[in-house]
Amino acid sequence: MTSIASLTLDVADPKAAGRFYADAFGLDTQLDLRASEAPTSGFRAFTLSLTVSQPATVNAFVDAALAAGATSLKPVKKSLWGFGGVVQAPDGTIWKVATSAKKDTGPDTRKIDDIVLLLGVADMAESKKFYVDRGFAVAKSFGRKYVEFATPSSPVKLGLYGRSALAKDAGVDPDGSGSHRIAIVSSAGPFTDPDGFAWEAVSPGPSAD
Repeated sequence: MTSIASLTLDVADPKAAGRFYADAFGLDTQLDLRASEAPTSGFRAFTLSLTVSQPATVNAFVDAALAAGATSLKPVKKSLWGFGGVVQAPDGTIWKVATSAKKDTGPDTRKIDDIVLLLGVADMAESKKFYVDRGFAVAKSFGRKYVEFATPSSPVKLGLYGRSALAKDAGVDPDGSGSHRIAIVSSAGPFTDPDGFAWEAVSPGPSAD
């Protein structure tokens, strides 16, 4: 079963971005950061989500992100599906922090249950087939609206969402152009998907010699 090994974010200042992700979310090994000045504007057609256990943890992560320099796109609030908010990191990456729980069961844990990458796609049927043909198994599918792939061994989960719907969920305009500023590292790579997302091959480990 195909899975994601890691994610690489292309950022203007890797050191500054590294400090932000350490301070805001406690992330270090989960993300690779590399310097890039690739032109990009508007919505980059993807979001990253942190799913957590309860509202107190959502608040803690969002507050830490804002204190570290993030911009609020959607303030944290309760909804029909749970509780969450959306922020944009200083490097431009959009992050959603959410839980399906509506009440706290204890103190904030600062524990991340899952990291989820959602790709905004133009044609759901085309993109779904593209990934299935490359060994991704579908875990959930809701017509042309949403697809979630089964990646049990991956540090990052993968889903597909319509581009406009994903932008609305993030609280931004769907228009955007230029580089996505993200690379997805997998044993299935290298390739570029129908929406221009670049997948890279896992680097071989050190020689046993």
